[in-house]
Amino acid sequence: MRFLILRRFPMSSAWLLPEHIADVLPAQARHIEELRRGLLDVARSFGCELVMPPLMEHIESLLSGTGRDLDLKTFKLVDQLSGRTLGVRADATPQVARIDAHLLNRSGVTRLCYCGPVLHTRPSGMQGTREPLQFGAEIYGHAGLEADIEVQDLALDCLRGAACLQALTLDLSDARIVRALLDGVEGARRVEIEAALATKDVTALHGLASDLDGARRRRCWRCPACTAAPRSLRGRASRCPPCRSCARHSMISPSWRAMRARRIPR
Repeated sequence: MRFLILRRFPMSSAWLLPEHIADVLPAQARHIEELRRGLLDVARSFGCELVMPPLMEHIESLLSGTGRDLDLKTFKLVDQLSGRTLGVRADATPQVARIDAHLLNRSGVTRLCYCGPVLHTRPSGMQGTREPLQFGAEIYGHAGLEADIEVQDLALDCLRGAACLQALTLDLSDARIVRALLDGVEGARRVEIEAALATKDVTALHGLASDLDGARRRRCWRCPACTAAPRSLRGRASRCPPCRSCARHSMISPSWRAMRARRIPR
């Protein structure tokens, strides 16, 4: 679970600083700090422990297990001490996964949270910043639905606590769907298909997936249309077998209501 606290800024200040980088003045800084403290307090109430990964790492460690999009977002520089390439983090999530796997290496469930600045090579929009503040919380060591539900409850509590949203919509997805569809597809072609799915580029997807076997090709073509209101997920799952997990995780599923009453042992 990740949130980016984005700062808007007047373009007239761009002559002082690089484009889409801005100073934060007292009133806004106070508001951002109050949000940060509130989010971390909510995460702590769920049993999450705070970690502070470094701002930069060796690039091969920083981007280990990540996709091409994160590589393009990452600023790179040469370490004057070792001559190795470093990366300034564009997303703290892989760093927290590294901390859990290699530094803590605990048996059982580990709950971690983090909040700090990240740096992007490009802004997310015309008025966006390239230096957002990222907050996130992760649950490691439990593969059951309880972990998914707990982190979603945490996210909803964080957003309600921020008191800046009147209505909330929770979008759900399952990375196993794409992995199952693209099993056996490797290299640049797999990257291109994943990019087309991420951007819902139906035209590109039809061309890239045209030589997959019939069932997988049809299911791959249907994936961009699988974004739907919860009440329609069951119908879509019946037409798209690999997407049955969408219905299984949806708020309308009886299993969801039963699982919400359960919690991971702390």
